[in-house]
Amino acid sequence: MSDGIVIIPTYNEIENIESIIRAVFSLSKPLHVLIVDDNSPDGTAEKVIHLQEEFQGRLFLEKRMKKAGLGTAYVHGFRYALQRTYSYIFEMDADFSHNPNDLEKLYAACHLGGADVAIGSRYLTGVNVVNWPLNRVLMSYYASAYVRLITGMEIRDATAGFLCYKREVLEKIDLDKIKFIGYAFQIEMKYRAYAHHFNIQEVPIIFTDRTKGQSKMSNAIIKEAVFGVIALRIKKLFNKL
Repeated sequence: MSDGIVIIPTYNEIENIESIIRAVFSLSKPLHVLIVDDNSPDGTAEKVIHLQEEFQGRLFLEKRMKKAGLGTAYVHGFRYALQRTYSYIFEMDADFSHNPNDLEKLYAACHLGGADVAIGSRYLTGVNVVNWPLNRVLMSYYASAYVRLITGMEIRDATAGFLCYKREVLEKIDLDKIKFIGYAFQIEMKYRAYAHHFNIQEVPIIFTDRTKGQSKMSNAIIKEAVFGVIALRIKKLFNKL
């Protein structure tokens, strides 16, 4: 039994899913993998089911009926993990923008380094992003600066989606109150951990844009993040976070 599980939400990731699963299972640190698939029409879930025969007891699938957003997929995965005995719960994308080898760095930060939340940070040591257009790099970089200004969190990469949570963090956060579903979800989770005074550490990584499949970014997701940060700050001021 592993003490850690990697949650990977998917929607139409047939081009990446087998490779990312095999990459995680090739690590020296044994981890389990949970795929939360939103009924991908391209057969992503069917590929996972096929791979489960090879990785029995290590690879798990939760298939939802429709596309319902990144945040709800992760909350679904968090609940799955908390119903079991995992001590470390990871978030990771399916498209190799997050290097699976860095999972061991995040694990070490929590298991050995005293972190309650370890963030795979693109901006801790400069701008470590590969293959993103300049406008998207600037948007992401200044979004984190905006979050720091509004919330007071000293986190360089507030929108990062590559993380390790200690079990105690997710047990403390009321998952029923999580409101946001896009990139604002990533900010909200960090802010709620911050509000509970958990130790949040950033670990430098190199982020590489996907080479296969399509990005799920949209204007609605950006708008949610911009206005969501203000809403979170107001809730904290009135002790309603």
